[in-house]
Amino acid sequence: MPCFFYVLFSKSKDRFYVGHTCEALQERLRKHNSNHRGFTGSTADWTIVYSEEFSEKASAHSRERQVKSWKSRAKIEQLIHS
Repeated sequence: MPCFFYVLFSKSKDRFYVGHTCEALQERLRKHNSNHRGFTGSTADWTIVYSEEFSEKASAHSRERQVKSWKSRAKIEQLIHS
């Protein structure tokens, strides 16, 4: 089963969200856009702006940690536009 590293963007929050999943990306997006507790639950306009596919969960999680360690919106935007 493929796993994914992904970046979401919310226009209303003007923020990115970085995550990983082994679910189908559209199903994971649906969950992010549902009314729930947590960072993504307060708005329902998240869109997938970038993703990478991996053959195992550990690799997708490692990629998520790598991008989060950048702590840089500019670097995330550069990744998306590359």
